[in-house]
Order: sequence, then C-alpha cells, then structure tokens
Amino acid sequence: MFFISFLCLAPARAAEVRFVTWRDTQGFLDRLVKDFEAQNPDLKIVREIGPHSSTEFHDLVGQKFKNRDPSMDVFFMDVIWPAEFASAGWALPLDRYFPPEERKKFLPATISANTYQGSVYGVPLFVDAGLLYYRKDLLQQYNFPPPRTWPELVEQAKTILAGVNDAQLSGFSGQFKQYEGLVCNMIEYIASRGAEVWDEQALKSALHLPEAQEAVRFVRDRIVGEISHRGVLAYQEPESLALFTQGKAIFHRNWPYAWEEANDPKKSKVAGKVGMTTLPAFPGGKSASTLGGWQLGISRFSRRPEPAWRFIRFMTGEETQKRIALSTGRGLARVDGYRDPEILQKYPHFRTQFETSMQAVPRPRTPVYVPLSNIMQRYFSSAIAVRDSNIDRFARLASRDMDRVLDLLRERAQP
Repeated sequence: MFFISFLCLAPARAAEVRFVTWRDTQGFLDRLVKDFEAQNPDLKIVREIGPHSSTEFHDLVGQKFKNRDPSMDVFFMDVIWPAEFASAGWALPLDRYFPPEERKKFLPATISANTYQGSVYGVPLFVDAGLLYYRKDLLQQYNFPPPRTWPELVEQAKTILAGVNDAQLSGFSGQFKQYEGLVCNMIEYIASRGAEVWDEQALKSALHLPEAQEAVRFVRDRIVGEISHRGVLAYQEPESLALFTQGKAIFHRNWPYAWEEANDPKKSKVAGKVGMTTLPAFPGGKSASTLGGWQLGISRFSRRPEPAWRFIRFMTGEETQKRIALSTGRGLARVDGYRDPEILQKYPHFRTQFETSMQAVPRPRTPVYVPLSNIMQRYFSSAIAVRDSNIDRFARLASRDMDRVLDLLRERAQP
C-alpha cells in the first residue's frame, strides 16, 4: 500500500532531448534552455558542446550520423550542410512539422538553403551576412567616409597607420585561417570582382578565371601583404574580433553578432567608436556578402523526434527570435523582426542589415559541398599565405580537383 502511494506521489522523470551545439560565448543558449525546461517540465535538454570551428563541428556531427548514434536528437547545422545531410539520409525531413505557410515568415534565402529536392530539413535560428566594421573615430579624424571599394580601404588604412604611428595597430582584421570561414571571406572578394567560385549551371570550377585570380591576388598583396599583420592568417572569428575590440585594428570583417560585442564596454576598448557598413567592392563591382547562419535539425536516428520538434519550435519562435536579437545582436531569420520597434530602437543598423541579408550570396546547395570547400580552403590558404605564391598554378590545380568532384553531380544528373 505504501509502495503504491509512493509511486503515485513521485514526480515523473523528464524525458531527455540531447542537443549537440557549439560553445556559446554569449550565454544566450543556457538562458533559453532553462526557459524551455521551465515551460516544458516533462522535457530536459542535455547539451553536448562541440568545437567552435564549423569544419570541426561538421566532423563531429557527421561521425555521429555514420555511427547511427541515437543519442543525438537536435543538432546545429551550418547553412551549407542541409543538402549533404539530406542526400545521405541523415537529417529528418521536417515537412509535417514545418508547413509552407510557416516557412514564409522566414527570409527566403534561409528556407532555400534548408530545402533539398522539395523537402525542408532545417529551421533557421539566425542568419549571418558579412559586414565591415570600422573605427569611426579614426576615420573621422582623417576625414574619411566609410570605404566603398577595397583599394580605397587599403589606402585609408595606410594613411591612418602612418599618421597614428602605433606599432600595435593594424589596418585590417578578418578570417584567413584555413577553414570554412576563409571560403566565406574569399567568396566576398571574388563576387565583388564580378567573378564566382564555380559555374552552377555548367557545374565547372571558375577559380582559374582571370577575375577570380585577381581578387585572390589582391588579398595576398594588399590586404595581408600591406595592411594586416601575418597573425591574421591564423584567425577565425573570435581571434579577429578580439584584435578589433582591443583597439588594434582599423577595419574588421565579421558577422552581425560582432556589433554587440564591439560596443559592449565590458568587452571592448572601442565601444562607442565603432561604425558598421556593407562590405566594399572592387571598382565597378557590387558589394557582396556571403550568406551564413545556423539552423536546427533533427537526426533521422533520433528516438524522440516529437519532443525534439517541440524544442526547435520554441527556439525558432517569434518571441525567442526577438530575445536572441536583443541579447546578442545576431541577425534574425524571421522577417517580422526587422520591423519590430523595440529591436530597431536598440539596433538601428538592422535596417541596413536586412537589405544585406536579403542580397547575401548563398553558397551552392550541393551534397558535395564539403569536398569542394576543402579544395578551396587549401587553395586560398596556400595562395595568400606566401608572398610570391604562384596563384595561377594553384588556381588551375584547384579547378582541376573541383571539376573531378563536380563530375559526380554531372554523372548523377545523366539519365
């Protein structure tokens, strides 16, 4: 009798939903997980923290898929992975959870990136697009407007560096380490020169064409060679942002989240002295920002897809999106947020950011993106790291290797 009474009184144990994520340096994921658990006492979110590097995080998630690991329910997905994970049968189609009328509330490019052969495999959590941050105080001191072209940026940096005469100050900080971020940076130079990394219609590499080589040569000779220090070749987002927030760089390329950190007096020595604008272009070209961002997906091997979807619905809902934007400054995946008065009051630049996100350059949706990216990473790193590198030879070798990978898609498309 006592045993039966005890069972009736004992609280039910919450079911676990395992969430594989990267390290959250802004602390917003912990707060959201706690709020979700408070609203859903029957569920407990167990976080597994993976590497910050997108490349290394992809390897972790990919290995879990290959092992058919049922312990991973929800996972973070870079904007370039849905096609690969869908093609391999690793990501669960979300069509029955995420209907077309709900998808219309998100930026079109983010939904397109999550769609493969007519089904949707991820829900956008936030969107990224490359932006230019600059030391507003230094540009004003020298009567410079924000640069509109890359050569103009270099000349402004050289003038300021000569005038300030500070050995600790460098002209530019970006992400030039060999990893996926390097590809994002280099696509912006190449696209703003009017070129592309490959021809999506013909499925042929375009890295060896003169305009693409010219953009790479500019990064090697003018950005890395003239106004940055060599350490930038080892930088990902955190290191390059730290250089800028410590007051040691005039210009900085990063994603939207950097605005909040650069203007936080507790973290930044240049808070209040920072400006932000679209990335420059080459003369005659158009500014180009790489589309980035992170999605939430459900593993096909999950034994808890329904609870997993409840968590995703909470994380990507309108209220949570607003909280993420207000607390981190990250770009919204939902369109309505860019018209929210409270968000615009805190972040007036979201109006510009919305236009940048709508025009951002997506990386191709293809199940062979990872091997293509690996080839580009090796090429770009080799080309810009050595002052007298043979860019033409490296570019032709990279194009040859990319064409071999793209042959797989051409063969698959043939009847």
